[in-house]
Amino acid sequence: MSNLDTTGQSPAAHAAVGLAVLFSAAAALGGFLFGYDTAVINGAVNAIRDRYDIGAGATGLSVSLTLLGAALGAWVAGSIADRLGRIRVMQIAAVLFVIGALGSAFPFGIVDLTLWRVLGGIAVGFASVIAPAYIAEIAPAAIRGRLGSMYQLAIVLGIAVSQLVNYAISQAAGGGRGELLGIEAWQWMLAIEAIPALLYLVMTFTIPESPRHLVRCGREDAARKIIAELEGGDAETVGRRIDEIRSSLGAERARVSVRALFSKSTGVSALVWVGIALAALQQFVGINVIFYYSSTLWQAVGFGEDRSLLISVVSALVNIVGTFVAIAVIDRIGRKPLLLIGSVGMAVSLATAAVCFHSATVVTNEIGESVATLEGASGTVALIAANAFVFFFALSWGPVVWVLISELFPNRVRAAAVGIATASNWVANFLVSATFPSLADWNLSLTYGGYAVMAVVSIVVVSKFVTETRGRTLEQAG
Repeated sequence: MSNLDTTGQSPAAHAAVGLAVLFSAAAALGGFLFGYDTAVINGAVNAIRDRYDIGAGATGLSVSLTLLGAALGAWVAGSIADRLGRIRVMQIAAVLFVIGALGSAFPFGIVDLTLWRVLGGIAVGFASVIAPAYIAEIAPAAIRGRLGSMYQLAIVLGIAVSQLVNYAISQAAGGGRGELLGIEAWQWMLAIEAIPALLYLVMTFTIPESPRHLVRCGREDAARKIIAELEGGDAETVGRRIDEIRSSLGAERARVSVRALFSKSTGVSALVWVGIALAALQQFVGINVIFYYSSTLWQAVGFGEDRSLLISVVSALVNIVGTFVAIAVIDRIGRKPLLLIGSVGMAVSLATAAVCFHSATVVTNEIGESVATLEGASGTVALIAANAFVFFFALSWGPVVWVLISELFPNRVRAAAVGIATASNWVANFLVSATFPSLADWNLSLTYGGYAVMAVVSIVVVSKFVTETRGRTLEQAG
C-alpha cells in the first residue's frame, strides 16, 4: 500500500489527473471568453445606441452579426486546427479576442464597431470548436465528461462575470454614458475583455499540443511523452495507445474537406448529421431568448427595473448550479440519460411557461420592447418554470452537447466535424435570436410552446440517434 494514497489511487495517477485538469482549465478559458464576449454587449447596447443615434434595427444588426461571425469562425476552425494544431488556433483566437475587444471599445463609428464585434465573434467561433475538441483529446476516458463540462462551466462563469462587471462599471460611472478617467462606461465594459484574453494567450504557451494531432503530424515521440503524463502506464502500454491512435487516423492523414464529411465514402456522414442536430437543438429550445426576456418576465410580476442585477444574478446562479450538477454526474450516469432527463424537464418547463403566458397581456413600452403582464399565480408559476428550464438545460444540454460532439467523431475527422456542428449551433442561435422579438409580439404563448415542441423533438433525436460514449476512448468513436 505504500504506493497508494487513501483513495486507492497511486500518486502517479493523481498527478496525471491533476495535469489533465490544469490543461483543460487553460483551454476552457476560451469558454470564459465565449460567455463574456457574447453577454457583455447587453450592458453596453443602450449606451451604444444613444452614442451613435441609431435605431433599433441597426442596433440589433450590430449585435446579432457577432453570431454570424461566430458561425464563420466555427466553420473554418476545424480545418485550421488540423493544419496548424490545436494550440495555434487557441493563440489565434486569443489575439482576435484582444483586438476585437479594444477595437469595439474605441471605434470611429457604428460601422467599424460592428466589424470589430464580428471579429470578436470569429474568435468566439474558434474557441467554441477548439476548446471542447482539445479537452476531449487530452482527457483520460474515465473523467472526460467532467473535464469537458468545465468548458460549459467556463461559459456560464464568463456570462456571470460580464454582468457583474457591467453593473459595477455602470454604478461607478453613473450609467452607460457616464465617464471614468475620461472614457465612457460602455467602452470600459467592452475593453476589459482584453484582460482575460491576454491571460488566455499566456496560458496557451504552458500547455502541450494534443497527442492525437502530434501523431497525425508524425511527431510520435512527443505524443508518447504527453500520453505517459496524462494516462500513465509503462512504455508498452503507451506504445499500444500510440498504435491505436495511429490506426484510428487511417491511412489518409490529409485534411478532411467539408464535402468529404458529408460523403458516404468517409463513413461519418450520419454522425455529422447527428452532431448538427444536437448542436442546433441546443439553441432551438430557446435558451438564449429565455435569458434575454428574463428582465421583462420579472417586471411582469412586480419587480422594478432597478432589480436588474438580482434578475441576472439569479439566472446566472441557477445556470452555474445546474452545470455543477452535470459535472458531478456525467461520468456516472452517462451522456444519453442526462440529455433525456434534461429534454423532459425542459419540455415540461417550457409548456408550463407557454400556458402561463396564454393569459398574459402584452403591451409595448416607451422604447419599443414588448412587456408581458401576468396576474395572480400565473406570474409566480411562470418565473418558477423559466428558472426550472434554465436548470434542466444547465445540467444536460448546456454541457453535454459540447462533450458529446467532441466524442462522436473518429480522430481523422474530429476537428473538422466539430467545427461544422458548432457552426450550426451559431446559425441556430442567430435564427432564434433574430426571430424571437417578432414571434413574441405575435403570440408569446405559442412562441414558448414552439420551444417546448423543440424540446420534445430533442427527446426523439436522442432516443433514436445518439449512442452512449461514456467510458470509451476516442479511438473507439465512429
